[in-house]
Amino acid sequence: MNPSHKQLIQIALVALLLTGCIAVLLPFTGTLLFAVVICVVTLPIRNRLLTLCRGRSNLAALLVSILLLLLLVAPVALLSGSIADGVELAIRYLKPLMEDGLPVEPPAWLARFPLVGRDAAEYWQKLVASREEMNDLLQQFVEPTRNLALATAALLAQGLLQLLLVIFFVFFIFRDAHLYADALHVGGRALAGDLGERMLALVEGTVTGVMVGIVGTAAAQSVVAMIGFLIAGVPGVLILTVAMFFLSMVPVIGGTLIWLGAAIWLYSEGQTGWAVFMVLWGMFGISGVDNFIKPILISRSSSLPLLLIVVGVFGGVLVFGFIGLFLGPTLLALGQVLIREWLAHVEARSGAADEGQLP
Repeated sequence: MNPSHKQLIQIALVALLLTGCIAVLLPFTGTLLFAVVICVVTLPIRNRLLTLCRGRSNLAALLVSILLLLLLVAPVALLSGSIADGVELAIRYLKPLMEDGLPVEPPAWLARFPLVGRDAAEYWQKLVASREEMNDLLQQFVEPTRNLALATAALLAQGLLQLLLVIFFVFFIFRDAHLYADALHVGGRALAGDLGERMLALVEGTVTGVMVGIVGTAAAQSVVAMIGFLIAGVPGVLILTVAMFFLSMVPVIGGTLIWLGAAIWLYSEGQTGWAVFMVLWGMFGISGVDNFIKPILISRSSSLPLLLIVVGVFGGVLVFGFIGLFLGPTLLALGQVLIREWLAHVEARSGAADEGQLP
């Protein structure tokens, strides 16, 4: 066989093998990347546990996995149960309306609602007078509400399963962490020499910085929100604070759902002043923490400029979803290093050429 043909066959076989591996791993890409992020951030904890366990990596990995179960899965399961109870309560509230119809007089808070309150109260009385029109309107809300409840339940169940799968991956990655670390360092040095080593260190620093920024900001927002809930007298402060912590990690609208819902509840109870306070507290207090503290925390832990951090976080989320919170800044950091290396190389070559032209 011609050597060139043999080489082409070998390349084709390797390409097919890589394609098959990518196809198998593709459904787990987001989960696996999230597990890698958690492993990078919690590596110091794993190393300390490994020392306490006298080098038994299986036991250390198991302890980290149990810790993650307590910190991640248990609160999400608690939150899921609370949301399920809320859906059941809403169904119990709406069922009499379907059977007996609306009360003759609208709630007092409805007429006080800004701009549309008076028209809404008049429409309420019109619906009460026309039983058929009211039933048609309620039927229009039943199916979307049921679909929303089913979608929420499915989303929470999927989130719990993904968290369990993440922790499953974390166990095996931590169990053989030394093998993966050695392979990465050998591969990085073989591909790019000292630059490869620096890029690996940069990835670790950037991922850690972003995680510190996200978790630290979520914790700060939760504390600020809890203070606001206590001041305004909102019930269920503990559940709302836990929900705020997890939803604050979702960009743009995550934590807003909690404090805005609390404000709406206060307004429906006739506490207009506290509702306005909750809105102002959410806009300038809770959201202010996200807008100012998160970029500062990330920039203190990584070498990226503040502008690139903001662009990386939001651009990464738009392109990759939640995992883009970490991929966006990391990719920009690596790109920045490559551009700097290329500019330094060009400058060195230009300087060498200028020295060669000197008499």
